Amino acid sequence: MPWWVKWVAIPVIAVVVFGGLIASAVFFVVKLLFKVLVFVVLVAGLVYVVRKFKGSGGSGDGRW
Repeated sequence: MPWWVKWVAIPVIAVVVFGGLIASAVFFVVKLLFKVLVFVVLVAGLVYVVRKFKGSGGSGDGRW
């Protein structure tokens, strides 16, 4: 089998046949990573706000 069939023609055929599936999988992974990043940012912000108000409160005894 010539090298161009193995390294050019077969990948091109795979992208044409499975292009939509590959694109949707990549889109799903990117969307999932974005949601994880938003979750981490929101949790970090919540922890920051709770520690800031807990430190300035004075009525807490240091336990949850």
